[in-house]
Amino acid sequence: MPAKSKAQQKAAGAALSAKRGDTKKSDLKGASRSMADSMSEKQLHELASTDRKGKPEHASKSR
Repeated sequence: MPAKSKAQQKAAGAALSAKRGDTKKSDLKGASRSMADSMSEKQLHELASTDRKGKPEHASKSR
């Protein structure tokens, strides 16, 4: 499942870092904190490794 925006990709990277123990979970805010709690390391890796080229900064809220 690729990230839909640069912001989602960055949040997944931060959550993955905390999940691996590289950063403190208490340093996470917003989406990255909830991602760290609700997603597996494999899922976070898939989102974080998405190529950012051509992605919008933020995904649109309407689908």
